[in-house]
Amino acid sequence: MKGCNRISAIVFLFIFLIFSSVLAADKMDLSIKPQKNNHLKWRIGYYEGGEFLHYQLNFMATVKGLMTYGWIEPIDIPDQKGEQTIELWKWLVKNVKSDYIEFVKDAHYTANWDDSLIEKVVATIINRLNTKKDIDLMIAAGTTAGRGLSNNKHHTPTIVISSSDPIGAGIVKSAENSGYEHVLARVDPFRYERQIRIFHEIIGFKKLGVAYSDTPNGRTYAAISDIEKISKEYGFEIVRCYTQDEIMDVKVCEESVKNCFRELSNKTDAIYVTAQNGVNPNSIPDLVDIVNKAQIPTFSQSSSTEVKAGFLMSISQATWKYAGDFYAKTIAKTFNGAKIGQLEQVFEDPTKMTINLESAKKISFRFPLDILAGAFEIYETIEEPENQQ
Repeated sequence: MKGCNRISAIVFLFIFLIFSSVLAADKMDLSIKPQKNNHLKWRIGYYEGGEFLHYQLNFMATVKGLMTYGWIEPIDIPDQKGEQTIELWKWLVKNVKSDYIEFVKDAHYTANWDDSLIEKVVATIINRLNTKKDIDLMIAAGTTAGRGLSNNKHHTPTIVISSSDPIGAGIVKSAENSGYEHVLARVDPFRYERQIRIFHEIIGFKKLGVAYSDTPNGRTYAAISDIEKISKEYGFEIVRCYTQDEIMDVKVCEESVKNCFRELSNKTDAIYVTAQNGVNPNSIPDLVDIVNKAQIPTFSQSSSTEVKAGFLMSISQATWKYAGDFYAKTIAKTFNGAKIGQLEQVFEDPTKMTINLESAKKISFRFPLDILAGAFEIYETIEEPENQQ
């Protein structure tokens, strides 16, 4: 594959993205200094629709942010196995030392991606929030959890983490207003548009492959509405392949993504790698092998860790630190008296270009010199994927 000749356009767009990604200031200048809840600890609960690696990484980053701001004593979090958060929660309950925060022992909830359980789990949580009132803040991980707790059936402060498109999913009403005094979801309105634009400017693809679950949640996770919008502007075709996601058997999810990558490699000239259960440290080596053998450039929607493992590029966050820092500050301000629903929701990831030179060599692609010079992270080899903490 030949390198792109539109260097000036790429450089202009890249510089624009860097300077336009300004972190929004909070509406309230509230203290994040640790304080007790009337001489008691603040009690935190957690709910997820099911296991997903991004939930684990975002949650760990939030805990580390709370350590940074003094709410929790610093401690090394051990490497986690798979995508679970329950073992992480148990570890936090047992090992975290804090005068201010408590991870409540029996307040970790998951529906295990079982549709028949989701309503029951949500009902159980809401009943607890309204009757026992022994949880001061809920962390809702992902779109399913966010939908379940973003309502007026309870009034416990709730922060929704790791939701791809909380506005499109109906979790919050707008970037400026969640619609609830007790709910906040982090919003980055143009994150995926930025990704698709820069990917197209560098590669110049005419057919973009996207593998995703053809469900409301799946289309939201994959940012399909954003891809469709940019495809109309740039005139490229979207080639779709449907996967299985949000089910308990992760192996089935992984195989469905691999099959889609094989199919898309014969029909497209680029693939946008979307976040889903089937794209994980176990499957990524096979996925990278499939696309590199077919000489197909890829863009990771999720993070630079996937580029380190062999996908060609990404401009997502280099680590999970930035999101975790945002969530930790939001929690701190809430515990200091803010109405969580009145705090700033918009937080854009700092724009960071990440590229993998070994994958570029395997697909015979040459990055423009200006992209090489401006890249934040450059990986010269393909490394075994691992959970980033």
